[in-house]
Amino acid sequence: MRKLPNAGPAVAEPTIELQRRVMIAATVGTVIEWYDFFMYISVASAISVNFFSSNNPVWANVFALLTFGTGYLVRPFGALVFGRIGDMIGRKQTFLTTILMMGFATVAVGLVPSYASIGLWAPSILILLRMIQGLALGGEYGGAATYIAEHAPQGRRGWLTSWLQTSAPIGFVLSMLSVYLMRASMTPEAFNDWGWRILFISSVLPLAISVWIRLKLQESPLFLKMKNEGTLSKSPIYDTLRVLPNLKRVLIAMFAMVVPQSVLLVGAQIYSLVFLTGTAKVDPQIASLLVGAALMLTLPVMIFFGWLSDRYGTKIFILAACVIGTFTYLPLYKALIFYANPALYTAQAVVPVTVAADASECSFQFNPVGTAKFATGCDIAKNALIRLGAPYSTRSEAKGAVATVFVGTKAIPVATTGQAPDVAAFTGKLKHALEEAGYPSRADPSAMNFAMIILVLAALSTVAGMIFGPLASAMTDLFPPQVRYTSVSFSYHVGNGYFGGLLPAIAAALQISSGDIYAGLYYVMVVSAISFFLGLFWLQSVPAAAKVESVATVTA
Repeated sequence: MRKLPNAGPAVAEPTIELQRRVMIAATVGTVIEWYDFFMYISVASAISVNFFSSNNPVWANVFALLTFGTGYLVRPFGALVFGRIGDMIGRKQTFLTTILMMGFATVAVGLVPSYASIGLWAPSILILLRMIQGLALGGEYGGAATYIAEHAPQGRRGWLTSWLQTSAPIGFVLSMLSVYLMRASMTPEAFNDWGWRILFISSVLPLAISVWIRLKLQESPLFLKMKNEGTLSKSPIYDTLRVLPNLKRVLIAMFAMVVPQSVLLVGAQIYSLVFLTGTAKVDPQIASLLVGAALMLTLPVMIFFGWLSDRYGTKIFILAACVIGTFTYLPLYKALIFYANPALYTAQAVVPVTVAADASECSFQFNPVGTAKFATGCDIAKNALIRLGAPYSTRSEAKGAVATVFVGTKAIPVATTGQAPDVAAFTGKLKHALEEAGYPSRADPSAMNFAMIILVLAALSTVAGMIFGPLASAMTDLFPPQVRYTSVSFSYHVGNGYFGGLLPAIAAALQISSGDIYAGLYYVMVVSAISFFLGLFWLQSVPAAAKVESVATVTA
């Protein structure tokens, strides 16, 4: 039998001023970490020009795989590494280390020479720095959440930790806004050449401010008490993943809390941007401003639900968000098309599009890394239609039949040159036929209802905020302090990385396979529905304010 010893009586309650200072320091630092992490995504096109050679497709694929691994594999690994350190050495020192790592890696990205200067060393160094960023971010959230929670008395924990939950949306919006302003201040050529580097290098200033703020903080009083009494875990990773009662807690946190939060939040913030630009054909700069405005509008919602969770517990809000998300995401996304591109909305309803092809040539185009090639006529036709925002039905033809798209009654075969399909020629003809049928190539800004678009996007974020606001409080309450840092970090980053993070790739595959531009939302709806039933039976319904801070004994 393995036990984590009890830490004894509760520690003295920190003052209100100290609670506020801790919350601000942890939140500001986490905002900067997310800002630095999202900056890479925001300037991906400029980075691609400077660091990846189009003349070497083999290496381009390798680096695409490494970038994928950084986003989805490194962060959970960082959660375990820094979670272990945080549970054995201390909360403050660990998340101080993570922000220094993130800051170093971010500034260094802006200083790395281009591919033209040092060849393959350029993308190699870039991926290494990106991995350092992923490791740092993997250890940041759990540390910040644990640090705030261990300074917050019950009855205020939901309120104080909910401010931390605003850090990712704020970091995302700040990165988009910074890139937008920098692009607007110079030519595209100048931005791609050197302007993007300024964004990375200048992050040293907010980093220095955040480090200074965190240096002034003291260690968590609960951690110091456990350290003085010798009740710290000697093996936090083992106690998190191998000790059965805590492993159950990890699974509950992951599938009943983090997974629904991740798909709803990515659906509201990241996928909505992809959908607006890719499907609704909204100008990327306009779409970014609309999503950013909606996110900033709904930040108070997260704090509000965190405050409510102190009175009514988190279970009711998690279950409600799952139910609302299951039934509202589809109509809300249809409303996005209606208000963002009314001409496209009308064309989809009036002019049917059909793909007639040999069914054996049609594959399920799941391509999260972006390196797979889909070269059959059917795959080319379906991919082109989804990129052009045109839903379609599929009709099976005889084996070996040439894939053909029917826009109304007009037939556009996938033209071939020799044995290989001529993708460019086909796409050009298809685009022309769709435009003639009323499918616009771009959304007309004069026809867009900006207020309603922001309102729809805000509604999506509000649903996600019902879970995201109280999430840190719910997760830190779930785990005993000896393994809290490790357990919270691991549950959070695995749940977000492998479920929410894969949403855009899964959605694209579902869209292309079915011909339904809204098919990707079925993934969100199904995951939310499953999480509802898991939460219904697994989650505790005791309000947070009714609980007593203690160090639970974990046994095997």
